[in-house]
Amino acid sequence: MAGGSDAPKQYGITKPLSLLGPVEADLQRTAELEKFLVEAGLYESPEESAKREEVLGKLDQIVKDWVKQLTSQRGYTEQMVEEANAVLFTFGSYRLGVHGPGADIDTLCVGPSYVNREEDFFIVLHEILAQTEDVTELQPVPDAHVPVMKFKFHGISIDLLYASVSLLVVPADLDISQGSVLYEVDEATVRSLNGCRVADQILRLVPNIENFRTALRCLKYWAKRRGVYSNVTGFLGGVNWALLVARVCQLYPNAVPSMLVSRFFRVFTQWRWPNPVMLCSIEEDELGFPIWDPRKNPRDKCHHMPIITPAYPCMNSSYNVSTSTLRVMMEQFQFGNKVCQEIEMNKASWSALFEPFQFFEAYKNYLQVDIIAEDDEDLRLWKGWVESRLRQLTLKIERDTYGMLQCHPYPHEYADPSRQCAHCAFFMGLSRKEGVKIQEGQQFDIRGTVDEFRHEINLYMFWKPGMELAVSHVRRKQIPAYVFPEGYKRPRPSRHVNHQQQSNKNDAEDGTATRSPDSQLKRKHDSARTDDAEPVRSAKRSSVSPAHPKTSSPQSRNVDENTCNGQIKRSSSDASGGSQASPHASERSPDPAASSPSCTTMGAVCSGDATSKHGIPLVENCATPTVAVCTTLKRVAEKVVSELVVSERLGSTNSAELLESMEKDVLAETVHFGGNGVAQGGLPEELEV
Repeated sequence: MAGGSDAPKQYGITKPLSLLGPVEADLQRTAELEKFLVEAGLYESPEESAKREEVLGKLDQIVKDWVKQLTSQRGYTEQMVEEANAVLFTFGSYRLGVHGPGADIDTLCVGPSYVNREEDFFIVLHEILAQTEDVTELQPVPDAHVPVMKFKFHGISIDLLYASVSLLVVPADLDISQGSVLYEVDEATVRSLNGCRVADQILRLVPNIENFRTALRCLKYWAKRRGVYSNVTGFLGGVNWALLVARVCQLYPNAVPSMLVSRFFRVFTQWRWPNPVMLCSIEEDELGFPIWDPRKNPRDKCHHMPIITPAYPCMNSSYNVSTSTLRVMMEQFQFGNKVCQEIEMNKASWSALFEPFQFFEAYKNYLQVDIIAEDDEDLRLWKGWVESRLRQLTLKIERDTYGMLQCHPYPHEYADPSRQCAHCAFFMGLSRKEGVKIQEGQQFDIRGTVDEFRHEINLYMFWKPGMELAVSHVRRKQIPAYVFPEGYKRPRPSRHVNHQQQSNKNDAEDGTATRSPDSQLKRKHDSARTDDAEPVRSAKRSSVSPAHPKTSSPQSRNVDENTCNGQIKRSSSDASGGSQASPHASERSPDPAASSPSCTTMGAVCSGDATSKHGIPLVENCATPTVAVCTTLKRVAEKVVSELVVSERLGSTNSAELLESMEKDVLAETVHFGGNGVAQGGLPEELEV
């Protein structure tokens, strides 16, 4: 039929890759997946759901009474006091409907123009909450990138933000998705409002909300099991995963959850980063807030994995991703893609997809970051600060080794129960960049890098005696027993699908990753060679933070451009110069401007204006193809399968076979310009299946 009214609704900025719906096998796999998620404990009980609603109701009443109290104290009329109001919104996993047992609730309080954040929210409301019997662990974070008050209410974790809008009376039915709420507000308020605006927009832009929720719940669980769920350490957080899943839902609008999970890995193993993922066009607005635009903002060109929020002002939600963490995520996407292929061929079950990543068997060398404090409360504060800066250590190592030494920060903390003081530890896997030839005797020297990191950590404005930090180099055989389940090291299981092959490849090149039993003899030889260069010591080589405060003296770094065997020299100095972290840096979400240099692009090479002492660009490896921004819109093109071909193929019975056939005919992700001319072209011209 030629009628335009029969055309399917387009949810994304490009037409769908496939309109195919499920066949019986897809429905069966979806039922098995949903059963697995239930048995894995990802859904909360009706009792816990009711408790959350009760807590939100009580919190809503508290903020309403708080605003009325302030209105009365400031001499407004009785009618104004009667009409005074605050509205409580939720966002994040709770708003999207994918939260699990024990998850926190992200909340936003919107109040009138005369109730401010600095005094009224962080002082007056803080005092009210402190006196509330059921509120515990109250922690205000006013200097965060998004100012927040953290606490537990009836045992449920709450993150409470505040936004003062340009209204004397806040209506109960306020629609914060309207751009008018952003009039005459500061950028901190915009960031506070953005979480709710983004969540609402995501739900509007997906074809089927329930299918989206099941797929997102599945992939968040997968990311946690595979060690790639953590925005603060340079991976992806909840909103990032939600945006990626929503994009796949747009590309496959009739797919059921099992199909969406499989297509997710198929799409993002082939995505051409740093082309952006966008759910809708990026639109500019007369309000003038900065938006993500690599044509105008040099820092935006250096983002490695742009995932753009769909609500104005559109921002890159994944600016924390580094070259190292992107590499790790791409490896995990390959793992997921391979397992899903086996599931579709009935060669594997869903449990294989969620097999935990064996981090402590994947590398030969690690950094151990020990965080120590006098008591549990001090440790909670100190750990929050250190964890928020761990990403900087990854970036500094990439910078000072010219990208030769790659880091894999693991977003899980461990505690040594034998220590008398409050303690936790984080670990980073270390490996050389793939493809770099080994020259015997060469070493990485990151002493100055680690010292610079420690110096920045010790600038913490709430530092107390007993708060200490130690960074140690440990080999795989020296990993402490407390990181393993039941306190012992498990025998190494065989790698699933392509992961073993990748490990063997790395082993053959530099001996940093685990080997299969067939290569044990070669590993002994490699170990002997490494030990000849530097004998293994029982004591960990560590860099321990001195008494605070401390004075730094400049120290030049000894960085070998072609280093390769993963050895790290012991430190001979306690301090180094270099950039310093602001004590007011975000504990919730570090400001991207704090670590990204201004960059200029010549062809495909991005060089930083800011450099280290030896002229090393502060951001390594911007030499990747930048976002495709054409000089003219005339070259924008889009190829799609005709409606006739689509309708003919929809009648077939083998969805997997037809999907392959269709996707080979479709330009998988066409270059598309939004209102500001930003291009979207992340997939190859033919989607490989």
